[in-house]
Amino acid sequence: MSASILIINPAADFPTYFGAEVLAASGGTPGIMMADLTSVTVAALAPADFEVSICDESISPVDFESDADWIAITGKISQRRRMAAIADEFRRRGKKVIIGGPFASLSPELVRNHCDVLVRGEAEEIAADLFSDLRAGKPKDEYVGGKPDLSRTPAPRWELYRNDRALLGAIQTSRGCPFECEFCDVIQYLGRKQRHKPIANVIAEVETLYQLGYRHVFLADDNLTAYRSRAKELLEALAWWRRDKRMHFVSQMSIDVTRDEEMLRMSAAAGITQVFVGIETPNVESLRETGKRQNLKVDLAKEVQKLVDHGISVMGGMIVGFDADNLDVFNAQYDFAQTTSVPMFSLGALIASDSTPLKARIQREGRLANIDPAAQGVPWASNIRPIGMTADDLQDGLQRLSNTLYSPEAFGERMMKFIETCGRALPDAGPEQMDLGSLRDIDKQCLQVALDVRRMGEREKKMWSAVWSASARRPATAALVTRILVQYAQVRHMFEAGHYWEPHLALEPLPSEPRKVQKPLITA
Repeated sequence: MSASILIINPAADFPTYFGAEVLAASGGTPGIMMADLTSVTVAALAPADFEVSICDESISPVDFESDADWIAITGKISQRRRMAAIADEFRRRGKKVIIGGPFASLSPELVRNHCDVLVRGEAEEIAADLFSDLRAGKPKDEYVGGKPDLSRTPAPRWELYRNDRALLGAIQTSRGCPFECEFCDVIQYLGRKQRHKPIANVIAEVETLYQLGYRHVFLADDNLTAYRSRAKELLEALAWWRRDKRMHFVSQMSIDVTRDEEMLRMSAAAGITQVFVGIETPNVESLRETGKRQNLKVDLAKEVQKLVDHGISVMGGMIVGFDADNLDVFNAQYDFAQTTSVPMFSLGALIASDSTPLKARIQREGRLANIDPAAQGVPWASNIRPIGMTADDLQDGLQRLSNTLYSPEAFGERMMKFIETCGRALPDAGPEQMDLGSLRDIDKQCLQVALDVRRMGEREKKMWSAVWSASARRPATAALVTRILVQYAQVRHMFEAGHYWEPHLALEPLPSEPRKVQKPLITA
């Protein structure tokens, strides 16, 4: 007996730093920044006799009239409200609902009442039993996966996905991270012992995405370069594969990668052009407090610059609200940012996520704030009662820092540094120029979003003109500059949608020209 299943990746509850909601907000066709790897992987785990369909709600609306036998929903904390709403509506219509993914694994008690079947953990080892039970119409209430060998992960079924509306394809080459950051929930879900997918499988997946038209792929590892020897083997293979192809990669790395010059050169040769780095804070005591040992005893700004020197743009993670933070932290974060060539920072308040050591500690100390659970995951929300300031101080400082950090003048200053220094360690290589002939419709839409930054206002127009002119003088940076301008437009949309963009709350009058001397913009 065959069965059918509809796999849904819900829209985010609010625009995020890593989203692409700005595409629809600007009047264009909806799209997504990174194609959803989870849904196509689950689809690949389904037996051949299952009829499988996929809906990514950021691209296409959910069909609540679906005649599928089973509705499977996945998602992260930033999707939790929408996950519940979709599940509840399908159940109201008499459908059986399965919920799995990171949020269900880390916060099962918040999902349990919204589904008929709960799936926790990784699915490879439990997929056969799960689908067999679904076929028979007699599933268990809950399935719990372990830590599978990634050689058992099948090739994702990308043919079922709307690839034309995703900017980046996605591949996961490893799971887990060896570090012990107190606030991080990744190691609670995927473990500290990193497991690796066979490199031949990775190359096969890259080739598939290339054939589907992708020219940018997110390597969705929690820390791509944690294990140096394996990372170098992977980078060498990617460089060999792309020797006659145009493909670029985005990933996540820890700052300690910059201590290995060979790794930096190999990353550039492999086509890595942008990475997320958890910088968090220049406050040394806060880094010690949270167990971010890899960020200690180094000049963070200089280490980040090494990546940019090798043609790799950086998006920096930035957090405020650690116990060691006081009102001076907002000055310190802004001043640090402006010494770097990092245009984009994901700024947010420290939050004690479910299943993390941080939440356990905050609970023991009686400092867990009673906030709406739906607010968890919102970048500016915190469920921690801070020590060095009041909760109102934290919110006020965050908003002022956000408005100042992303003012056209401050953002433009960082962009100019990026353009001037990007790829300077690679005199014979560096970033590749934009290939206008290979642009898909969604890429052309993003280019228009980047161009439209100049229409946001007079200050933005002045910034855009300076940045675009500088990029024209260094055409090898044009593709990266365009991508970063799209990210800037997304952040501005996110701030405005969250009622966080209020320029009058910038912390001090901003200069009209880039500053020659760094000055704090926030006063205690």
